[in-house]
Amino acid sequence: MRTSLPKQQKGTAAIEFVAVFVIFFAVFYAMVSYSLPLLLKQSFNQATAEAVRLVVGLDPSMQGYDAAVINTANSTVATRLGWIPPAFNFNVATHVSTTLVSGLVTVKISYPTANLQNVMPFIVLPGIGTVPQLPVTLQAQSSLQF
Repeated sequence: MRTSLPKQQKGTAAIEFVAVFVIFFAVFYAMVSYSLPLLLKQSFNQATAEAVRLVVGLDPSMQGYDAAVINTANSTVATRLGWIPPAFNFNVATHVSTTLVSGLVTVKISYPTANLQNVMPFIVLPGIGTVPQLPVTLQAQSSLQF
């Protein structure tokens, strides 16, 4: 009784293994690599929503109300996103914009995904393309009309 494959089938098994391995590796790497951008996106949504909620507590009749709104929103975002490590190059001064126009307060975070390449590699898989495929910027925005 023979325990090995015929000579004609040895190469076929190797080719099938390569094809299946690329697919399984792509799925695994996608699960791992998409978790970080999704975590950041959800954190940005939570931080902007919390900033808008805290701005509601300010007294509109106080001196310097507009500046207080912007400072409160920016400091809230900085506090909520303080867990992001320095390697991510996240800066509240450059990535967060807060506006107050006619009683509409808007807090927006725009984070370039190019900064993520410092932390995790983007790889190109044959037949699949770049993993993860992300937009140019991760954005979150919350608004509230007074």
